[in-house]
Amino acid sequence: METRRLQMLAELARRGSMRAVAEATGATTSTVSQQIAALAQDMGTALIEPHGRRVRLTPAGRRLAEHAVTILAAVEAARRDLSPDAPPTGTVRVAGFATAIRAQLLPIINGLSTSHPRLSILVREHEPTEALHLLANDEADLALTYDYNLAPAEPDPAFVITPLWTAPWGLGIPDHAARPPASGAPEVFRWFRTADWIGNSRNTGDETVIRTLASMAGFTPHLTHQADNLDLVQGMIAAGVGVGLLPMGTSTSPGVHLVPLTAPDVVLRAFAVARRGRDGWPPLALLTDLVIRQSARSA
Repeated sequence: METRRLQMLAELARRGSMRAVAEATGATTSTVSQQIAALAQDMGTALIEPHGRRVRLTPAGRRLAEHAVTILAAVEAARRDLSPDAPPTGTVRVAGFATAIRAQLLPIINGLSTSHPRLSILVREHEPTEALHLLANDEADLALTYDYNLAPAEPDPAFVITPLWTAPWGLGIPDHAARPPASGAPEVFRWFRTADWIGNSRNTGDETVIRTLASMAGFTPHLTHQADNLDLVQGMIAAGVGVGLLPMGTSTSPGVHLVPLTAPDVVLRAFAVARRGRDGWPPLALLTDLVIRQSARSA
């Protein structure tokens, strides 16, 4: 059903003649007649009937004209909402890892409720693979993801990927454990070659980094434990069940010591990811820009 035909029917109900509709819409009288005839064919019922030298709407035509006013108003509202110049309106669905949500997203949500009250943010905590799956299936509009320099994610041409921030990671060890001498990451790993290792239960990046550095150190790590929550990882390290990767900027729990990893460094890289072609949607563009700015402030 074409909105132009509905517009002409609504104008006919308002103005009462084909000629008046033609003058109002910039069309010919013949075009108006053809468009309304086509609309009647679409609807499967007569919309006008002869009335002297003119025409008038049938009961079905009057009823459809009432609907047309509502439909055309909704279409116009949609055009205004979707216009690049319109204030951002709608719901942006964000899927991302906990650290980025906590540090980059949550600080700006309160401000958005004041500056853009018609914009709402739906938050879901997910590891990168899960978040990108939701994005690909149109179940999320923005994904906050990460990878490691030693375990880079494969770029997907369907996505627009914006770097946000980076953070060095080290090795968390029990505080009572013998400290390795200051040296490169492979030597640090070799020092703990007999230890049990803690990986991430929902992402393979940590395990890839551990296996890569262990291989450089000449051994195969005994990856025994898995945990997604960094507080839990620290608790496991403090309890003496194993060693695992932790961000260097984190506050360590009692019983945990952080050993820097260098040569090569271990660096987590955070990204904002959107589907190509969707990144220009005003609400998404605004939120992405705010996340980038928040990342720069907290860097």
